[in-house]
Amino acid sequence: MKKKAEWPRRLRSQEWYGGTSRDVIYHRGWLKNQGYPHDLFDGRPVIGILNTWSDMTPCNGHLRELAEKVKAGVWEAGGFPLEVPVFSASENTFRPTAMMYRNLAALAVEEAIRGQPMDGCVLLVGCDKTTPSLLMGAASCDLPSIVVTGGPMLNGYFRGERVGSGTHLWKFSEMVKAGEMTQAEFLEAEASMSRSSGTCNTMGTASTMASMAEALGMALSGNAAIPGVDSRRKVMAQLTGRRIVQMVKDDLKPSDIMTKQAFENAIRTNAAIGGSTNAVIHLLAIAGRVGIDLSLDDWDRCGRDVPTIVNLMPSGKYLMEEFFYAGGLPVVLKRLGEAGLLHKDALTVSGETVWDEVKDVVNWNEDVILPAEKALTSSGGIVVLRGNLAPKGAVLKPSAASPHLLVHKGRAVVFEDIDDYKAKINDDSLDIDETCVMVMKNCGPKGYPGMAEVGNMGLPPKVLKKGILDMVRISDARMSGTAYGTVVLHTSPEAAVGGPLAVVKTGDMIELDVPNRRLHLDISDEELARRLAEWQPNHDLPTSGYAFLHQQHVEGADTGADLDFLKGCRGNAVGKDSH
Repeated sequence: MKKKAEWPRRLRSQEWYGGTSRDVIYHRGWLKNQGYPHDLFDGRPVIGILNTWSDMTPCNGHLRELAEKVKAGVWEAGGFPLEVPVFSASENTFRPTAMMYRNLAALAVEEAIRGQPMDGCVLLVGCDKTTPSLLMGAASCDLPSIVVTGGPMLNGYFRGERVGSGTHLWKFSEMVKAGEMTQAEFLEAEASMSRSSGTCNTMGTASTMASMAEALGMALSGNAAIPGVDSRRKVMAQLTGRRIVQMVKDDLKPSDIMTKQAFENAIRTNAAIGGSTNAVIHLLAIAGRVGIDLSLDDWDRCGRDVPTIVNLMPSGKYLMEEFFYAGGLPVVLKRLGEAGLLHKDALTVSGETVWDEVKDVVNWNEDVILPAEKALTSSGGIVVLRGNLAPKGAVLKPSAASPHLLVHKGRAVVFEDIDDYKAKINDDSLDIDETCVMVMKNCGPKGYPGMAEVGNMGLPPKVLKKGILDMVRISDARMSGTAYGTVVLHTSPEAAVGGPLAVVKTGDMIELDVPNRRLHLDISDEELARRLAEWQPNHDLPTSGYAFLHQQHVEGADTGADLDFLKGCRGNAVGKDSH
């Protein structure tokens, strides 16, 4: 257990606010125009509430209300709360993709913390990229920090059926293409998909990353699953405000909590909940900021034998509302601990170990959080595939895949990029059937650019009309955590940098062997070498703005797709005043 720092002591914020010099009066005097009394600058912890609220980030649209509850908790604990708006990368608004701006948001958050008089931070997040970007920025600065998420939406219902945000969007869209649903019915269903404030109500990326924050120990126990409109979400925000003040006094920092053991706990948790493949790329990036050596091999090693026991869409049938009522993530962590799959002594933001937090919780619904013997899949961890088509790895989510396709050999049907796919997929003359392997190129971190969630390519209508719901699909793109299917993602090196994916041709045979972790292009080594030697890039490069910076410095998906100059900079220059 970490030894607590001495208290009282002089805090970082006093470099701005403590004393009578001209520079201190400059900082302090201007802030007083908000009506703050002088005694608030007496050395008590100044808490930055980093708020990703935005009208254009609908998942986070209620965070201003939660921020007031966080402030109340900070005031109650004797701190001084100051709310700070930070970059909010909305998954359902930003183009070309929110992933392109995750690193920019992380950089902005890092500098917001580093350049301003904060002693501790509350990371107020929700939508997919806001959680990892704020964790990345906070990890780089290594000031006491704690996560509170906005929570998921309430269940959706359409004609008596549960509607999972995202999951049913993909399902209903395919039904329209197959002629099983009219466009008018699709529009009617739209009204039932998002019926309250909050993030996706499936185990999509937002709920996955809320669970990852809790499993890492960076959020209070039980935070992940409380619905966004439940009064207990407000209570969680207020308790988080109280807790960050004590964390500052104890000097409990992200580097104390996000250890290698904590990341291994998170990987196993992701397997147990049937979490999003996006967690792979985000946890690799966060680990890089903390200075933890985490790799794709750790994902395969830690997750391989963990059963998926959370019966939620897209892998199962329930939604986040039922998950919360069943007991939420603490029940999952307890199950992992009982199975010997949890580092029980990992420290959390509460100051207690993860096991102390969960050992006495109760599972209130064993159809939502299943016994291991009734698991959705006995091996639910993210599968890491390698082979001549993915020398640096590719990933697949087995709990969302079709068992009969996990070992498959088929003829490649290649789309050079997303535009090529859109131009061809609905054409009945396209030479494709359900035995084929759909391949899409140039959708990786550099290629799209930004690595959009287009890897779960919709199937061609002529296949859907046969009643076929899944095919093997391979790309260097990502996939929404709400999506499903036998989809190989994050293929590295990506096509845009000349990886083997770039030289796959229509008609090539491709072998997928999930049990043996193999992804193979059936051509000779000599033919592959010849094609790679002849390859030339065929996409336009940005020449200005953040897109140019991103293109020049983004790394591959296999290491987290962070900007290369932002890794390993933890704590750099925090506390230094320009005056």
